[in-house]
Amino acid sequence: MADCEATTVETASELSVEARLWHPVAQVQDVGAVPVAVQLLERSVVLWRDRSTTIHAWADQCPHRGAKLSLGRVCDGQLECPYHGWKFDASGQCIQVPAMPEFVPPPSHRATVFEAQERYGLVWVRLALGGADAAEVPAFAAEHDDHLRKLNCGPYDVLTSAPRIVENFLDMAHFGFVHEGWLGSRQHTRVADYTVASTRTGLVATGCKAWQPQSNVHSTAPAEVEYRYEVTAPYSAVLSKVPDTNSTAVAGYRESIALFISPLTPQSSRVWFRLAVADFTSPDTHLQAFQHTIFLQDQPVLESQYPKRLPLQGHSELHTAADRASSAYRRFLKHSGVRFGVL
Repeated sequence: MADCEATTVETASELSVEARLWHPVAQVQDVGAVPVAVQLLERSVVLWRDRSTTIHAWADQCPHRGAKLSLGRVCDGQLECPYHGWKFDASGQCIQVPAMPEFVPPPSHRATVFEAQERYGLVWVRLALGGADAAEVPAFAAEHDDHLRKLNCGPYDVLTSAPRIVENFLDMAHFGFVHEGWLGSRQHTRVADYTVASTRTGLVATGCKAWQPQSNVHSTAPAEVEYRYEVTAPYSAVLSKVPDTNSTAVAGYRESIALFISPLTPQSSRVWFRLAVADFTSPDTHLQAFQHTIFLQDQPVLESQYPKRLPLQGHSELHTAADRASSAYRRFLKHSGVRFGVL
């Protein structure tokens, strides 16, 4: 299966910082013979596969009369508009207008084409070329560790901004309240000092410790667990943790969890988690259930936050030393020029 479809008609100068980033929009297995409609950065996008199974991402709008191409069909490796049957080849060029069989469509008769590729079991889309300093798909180092099993959890549609979700992912002070009995306890709420360092893609936080009744799906006893957080892109992050060997039923258990967010609108998001775990025997559903439980505890609190867009300016929200990771994340977003999902 081809890795990347790289033709585009829009340039970085025409679109925002966010448009030059790669974003997850769908699970790979959900894009097959039928066009799939998705949303990204308030734009409607259609995903489809050509005869070679290469994946394509286009603006979900026929250039003829604006009908949604996702309502059409794939015929002989070409995408057909549902309205007048215009056919487009894999490059986006119109090659047939059924109402005028002898007409040869000029180069201007073409669909708006974006970049698309498959990674981590997800389809990633970039709306504009990034130039010499183009961002890459967010890194997930555990993906290359053959001793860890990988699987996805989600998607979750959340009524808040992508930055709010990343900030929650970095936050340990809520464990004893939102995840009481699981990742935290009201009797153990102190956030010990930890270190945050800036990186090219965001930040790394190390030495993060939390006392947890059940830190993972295989926990057998409470334990203090050390976390490592990394922001790998404006809307992506990774946490890694190794529990005490005496607190888990699986010898040598460790895990790394990636958070990948698709910013649908400034105040709504679609979320996936990529799990990398030292467990090759449990059913997928068993491993996914733990992550599902944890995130469904987070979701109502996330959706209750106001404003839904993350404030970067002024002093509208208060901070303490326990918030140093989220404070660093806000500085990173501001420095990067990110505007989608922030105030």
